[in-house]
Amino acid sequence: MDAENQFEQNTNHNEILTKVTGMYKDWFLDYASYVILERAVPSIEDGFKPVQRRIMHSMKDLDDGRYNKVANIVGHTMQYHPHGDASIGDAMVQIGQKDLLIDTQGNWGNILTGDGAAAPRYIEARLSKFALDVVYNPKITEWQASYDGRKKEPINLPVMFPLLLAQGAEGIAVGLSTKILPHNFIELIEASIKHLQGKRFTLLPDFPTEGIMDASNYNDGLRGGKVRVRARISQRDKNTLAITEIPYGTTTSSLIDSILKANDKGKIKVKHIEDNTAAEVEILIHLPNNISPDKTIDALYAFTNCENSISPLSCVIIDHKPHFISVSEILRRSTDNTKALLKSDLEIQLNELEEQWHFASLERIFIENRIYRDIEEEETWEGVIAAIDNGLKPHIKHLKRAVTVEDITRLTEIRIKRISKFDLDKAQQKIEALEDQIAQIKHHLENLIAYAIAYFQRLKKDYGKGKERKTEIRPFEDIEATKVVIRNTKLYVNRKEGFIGTSLKKDEYVTDCSDIDDIICFMEDGTMMVTKVDTKTFVGKNIIHVAVFKKKDKRTIYNMIYRLGNRGNTYMKRFAITAITRDKLYSLTKEEKGSKVLYFSANPNGEAEIVSVYLRQINRVKRLKFDIDFAELAIKGRSVKGNLVTKHPVKKVELKEEGVSTLKPRKIWFDEAVRRLNTEARGELLGEFRGKDKLLLITQDGIVKTIVPEMTLHFEDHYIIMEKWHPKKPISAVYWEGEKERYYVKRFLIENPEKEEKIITEHPKSQLELVSTDYIPQIELVYRKIRGKEQRENETINLEEFIAIKGIKAQGNQLTTESLNQINLLAPLDYQEEETEEEMYHETPEKPQDFTGNSSEVQGSLFTDDED
Repeated sequence: MDAENQFEQNTNHNEILTKVTGMYKDWFLDYASYVILERAVPSIEDGFKPVQRRIMHSMKDLDDGRYNKVANIVGHTMQYHPHGDASIGDAMVQIGQKDLLIDTQGNWGNILTGDGAAAPRYIEARLSKFALDVVYNPKITEWQASYDGRKKEPINLPVMFPLLLAQGAEGIAVGLSTKILPHNFIELIEASIKHLQGKRFTLLPDFPTEGIMDASNYNDGLRGGKVRVRARISQRDKNTLAITEIPYGTTTSSLIDSILKANDKGKIKVKHIEDNTAAEVEILIHLPNNISPDKTIDALYAFTNCENSISPLSCVIIDHKPHFISVSEILRRSTDNTKALLKSDLEIQLNELEEQWHFASLERIFIENRIYRDIEEEETWEGVIAAIDNGLKPHIKHLKRAVTVEDITRLTEIRIKRISKFDLDKAQQKIEALEDQIAQIKHHLENLIAYAIAYFQRLKKDYGKGKERKTEIRPFEDIEATKVVIRNTKLYVNRKEGFIGTSLKKDEYVTDCSDIDDIICFMEDGTMMVTKVDTKTFVGKNIIHVAVFKKKDKRTIYNMIYRLGNRGNTYMKRFAITAITRDKLYSLTKEEKGSKVLYFSANPNGEAEIVSVYLRQINRVKRLKFDIDFAELAIKGRSVKGNLVTKHPVKKVELKEEGVSTLKPRKIWFDEAVRRLNTEARGELLGEFRGKDKLLLITQDGIVKTIVPEMTLHFEDHYIIMEKWHPKKPISAVYWEGEKERYYVKRFLIENPEKEEKIITEHPKSQLELVSTDYIPQIELVYRKIRGKEQRENETINLEEFIAIKGIKAQGNQLTTESLNQINLLAPLDYQEEETEEEMYHETPEKPQDFTGNSSEVQGSLFTDDED
């Protein structure tokens, strides 16, 4: 049957074809709107999702000051919420764990460990005092029918506090989601006050799990923003790390699992983990011997959940539609809404007080003028009303509104006993008290901003205790994974065939490495390549050097002597490799075929050795051996030709003498913001450091130590002294000796740089007063005034003259027997330092000489940071 006949048959039978696309479209939009408005996204007015609002309303219904079973509250909430007990119970536990609106009793779970709450029949709850204070006010609440029409529920609760930002919110709807991070209670109040005052404010998240946060890219909670959160990790001893605070969004269980996974993958090395978490977090990570705690801390941040990134997305319901607005705008709207609610509440109070004043005045007139006697002869109700109305008229000119029938009816309901005991003085006092209250409320309405500020200040005073900021705000340094990853595999090389890899176990072992490292290789023909670690990779035959490659490394200097081409001249060059393209073959010999490297060395701190060059026997060559000092050669780019060594054939080159570094000492700074060392001029300059130089650290507890200044070090403790250590420079300290209750002075040198020492006595009351690393420090003693004695003048003491340099363990000399008010550290006296032999820095001669007696020009330019 063809299509036309089929169509005619359908038409003849009066069949109607209906397209269902529109129906599906409407259903989807209805469903999406329902999920957005009624389930997932909070309202801007009170900060609640519908289920949360209904829970709070039910708790107010049941509130009698005592705890209620959560199962009972859940059952009561089902009168308002049509989605079952499970969703209500879960939402209630989440509110309870935020410890703001609900006073909980029983096992409500643990946000630190991730343990769930007990069953609803075993736990109890009641509204907190804060919730009763700021969430409810039936007089200014708008109501609507519940889903089945049997009950009334609030459209929005009259919350007079930025509750949404205090609790945070998270939800996934259809086509959009929301993630509003929690903020600090006190900071929200202070921001609201600033907004009311017309001042600027800044809001940053604060998490109940504490931790450390870098919110430099928070973007006010809008899309595209990001906060980084870290666990707080400290070093208990050389083999133990302690995690005492965790990042928001993790639990101790998930954190430990991520550490174990990183350990299994070889990213970090952990001996075992001990979880002692109860009311507070304590995860102890025990490390094997010879594993750096500082590098392990960075590795934990790089490879585990000890550092997380959170992307906020501030979406709220405004006028029955979802809107993406900043957290600052949410606070402004919330504060303005609070001000409007306070105004409505004041207006209601004013109206009630004026009604009370109106009736109190009528009652006084009614009784004082004995108007009640006018109704004795009236026989009808209308006559009674008319008699009272006529009796009141001469006395009601001062009233603020007209007398109504309802007013007169209330007067007739006054009992005879009350009339007989009526006290005019007390009645007048009541009226005056009402007038004072009315005047006060009118004053508040006229000064609404000041009233709102006072309201927020009261909230801070009444409920702010114990709600100080928990999460520390601190910028983070990015951690390079390659610098902190544990060397979890071994690298091998087949030099002749040109293969490197981790599977060549029968060939030559090179070094330990990680599976994310880059490897740099130099070949005999003067080529080089950087490639990723793999099981087996071909780089080029006759490999002469293999090592782990460090990006942007300006201190590793390569010294090379090579022959250019098959019969060319011999050149020498010094260069660094700071940037490359991975798996690209680079030529270090101007791509001349037949070139050969005669000597090569890699020097991690720019060392410049002396080598001996042996020439082949040729009649016209008089000197067959001469020495070359690489220190006389400038560091240049890797692509330069280099300096001419000789035009004669070279037989061999041998190392004659190990060299010292020709690089300038590194300038090292300390950045207080991130508490890390750096070489990028951020923070306070600590000094110029050479290879063996150390950093002197002294804490307020009297702990002295020296360390090698590595960029991976963490400085969680606050040091009162952090500077370059000079071994021959004495340290002077004044401290209070707890047992003898006297001030003592000591001067000492650090005898064992590898050992941490305590320079004050072990008595619990002993404490370090001041410390100086000047050669000739001076202090000022400010004596305490004693009654009946003449005030002793301040005394200046030269500590170099006061006490000789003794051992670090010596107790020192007693400073004074007199009582002191204060000890001040003064400017030191001038001291002429002895000249010490410094390392020499060699510059390239303007016109270097051929080492065989011939003049040559320098090929290439001075080394710069840029690579060809």
